[in-house]
Amino acid sequence: MATHSDEFLRLTEAAKQRTTQISPSEAKARIAEGHLVLDVRDKEEFEQGHIDNAVNISRGTLEMRIHEAVPDKDTPIVCHCAGGNRGALAADTLQQLGYTQVVNIEGGLKAYKDEETR
Repeated sequence: MATHSDEFLRLTEAAKQRTTQISPSEAKARIAEGHLVLDVRDKEEFEQGHIDNAVNISRGTLEMRIHEAVPDKDTPIVCHCAGGNRGALAADTLQQLGYTQVVNIEGGLKAYKDEETR
């Protein structure tokens, strides 16, 4: 697991306070309802495994590419990364860009997969 700096953790904690964090089971329900899954991990991570039908836009290119993939800012979006931090930052950024229905999976893909094995 990646070791994060105190500054990064403070930044992500602030983003989590400004955004909606949902459980993996809540994410599964929303995905089943047709919400768009936005995987903000790097391409190499995405290629190692991802949620079915997820759109991959890495956190580093999100601001430049999101409008191409999701032009309708009212689209319900479920963000995630590997562990929940980059996903929270992405959800926060999307809200700043005007997206109105954005959530992040608490614990990221790891928690989502752990839920599947229970």
